[in-house]
Amino acid sequence: MNSSAQDNQEKQYLSAGESDPIEMGWMQGFPPPEDKRLKLADGSFFEFPALRYSVAHMRQFMPTVNVSRGIENPPIPFKYKLDENIDTLTFVPWDSDEEMTWEASLGKNYTDGILILHQGKIVYEKYFAALNEVGKHAVMSLTKSFTGTLGAMLAAEGLLDENKTVIEYVPELKDSAFADATVRQVMDMTTALNYSEDYSDPNAEVWQYAIAGTPLPKPKDYDGPVGYYEYLQTVQKNGEHGEAFGYKTVNADALGWITSKVTGKSVAQLLSEKIWQRIGMEQDGYYSVDELGTPSAGGGFNAGLRDLGRFGELIRRKGNWQGEQIIPQSVIEDIQQGGSQEKFAKSGYDKLKGWSYRDMWWITNNEDGAFAARGIHGQTIYIDPKAEMVLVRFASHPVAANFANDRYSLPAYQAVADYLKERSS
Repeated sequence: MNSSAQDNQEKQYLSAGESDPIEMGWMQGFPPPEDKRLKLADGSFFEFPALRYSVAHMRQFMPTVNVSRGIENPPIPFKYKLDENIDTLTFVPWDSDEEMTWEASLGKNYTDGILILHQGKIVYEKYFAALNEVGKHAVMSLTKSFTGTLGAMLAAEGLLDENKTVIEYVPELKDSAFADATVRQVMDMTTALNYSEDYSDPNAEVWQYAIAGTPLPKPKDYDGPVGYYEYLQTVQKNGEHGEAFGYKTVNADALGWITSKVTGKSVAQLLSEKIWQRIGMEQDGYYSVDELGTPSAGGGFNAGLRDLGRFGELIRRKGNWQGEQIIPQSVIEDIQQGGSQEKFAKSGYDKLKGWSYRDMWWITNNEDGAFAARGIHGQTIYIDPKAEMVLVRFASHPVAANFANDRYSLPAYQAVADYLKERSS
């Protein structure tokens, strides 16, 4: 999409200030007034501008399963070294000739929370809209990077063979497109699936997947799949596996099913035991679930801003936390090496030239070796190893796809990274 088309699309929405969920009064009062109530059943909870409230209150609308931080270890607080200069940093957005400040970009991207770590210390932290420092926010498809990391950990431990086919772990998928795909192809999303994730297309398969996964009762005449796992069994093949990258959430749910088959535990249990209980998290996290209680491994996780910062810092430190190797270093190195740029180039992400995808992480392949977890409506964990930077952003952009905010976000992240590198020199 060209810049003028993007501008036109953005102009039809209320600005971040105009759509502030607190000012708009969503779900305030006991009970809230009729015109300020949001509901899962009619979808109103996730329509803009209401979604600006919902992303910070998902547990209020949906059944969930907890990701415990444990009870044995106290939270490990961050050290602070706040830097007010970051707000005044400037950059030039893609397809523009005019500079923008870092501070201005936050409203442009409907930022709800932003955290920047440099060398493990917090240099920037701000909250907006319906989020505060004790709140939790939906991370959307950023969830996939947790699932991919867990899968890669199991492979490093020898519990999972990435070269085996999916059917060897999940025989229930014998009649689906996943049957003859390898675990590695699922992890890197190079499967060939007849499945569209175009949210702007009302006929895209992603909406059938959403109906299967909703915890709400199905209509009386509904005869489709119930739950994420049943839906996966209906996905059919389109082409040959391994030829091209294709971003499809169902791959993450398939990987979640594989990890559960291998371990006998849900992704919520695995994440809690392998990471969340081990690095001094402040709060429990949680996953939204389907009506059978299956966590959404592709987009259902919710957590606090600083806790995502801890996870990002764990990844930046190559899996080592205070002298303990929580994630095998080989896993992080495998992520950082990236996937096939040639296969990624076939995916149509014209603005992400030279990028690749590995273990459900987005790899920029830029000079800093930056890589990221990304989710719709603007969620990200952006790690820049050369700048020793971890940046976490929660957002509620009215446009789901990241093309709407990348033009302002990615050059802004680089401006901060360059500043931090210079400050360290």
